[in-house]
Amino acid sequence: MTRAELEALPSRELHDRAVRLALHHLDVGFLWELLRELPASEAARGHPDLAAADITHVSSMISEAMASGGDEAADALRPLYLDYLEKHGG
Repeated sequence: MTRAELEALPSRELHDRAVRLALHHLDVGFLWELLRELPASEAARGHPDLAAADITHVSSMISEAMASGGDEAADALRPLYLDYLEKHGG
């Protein structure tokens, strides 16, 4: 898909496509980047208390990354999903 076609998709669809593609290709790099971006997306969504989560909470962060397709989270992470899908032909 082209960047324009990807940008026309809802954020939830971008999340689902990017995570599904990363899991299919075992792209740990993208999944790690998604984990790193979650605190900033929480802060952008008005949850600064969640932004301070440290790496000892990796398990819960992984669960959140997989579920980060909810409207607000997906919107905050939209640029990450767009870049990944564009780069990997998603």
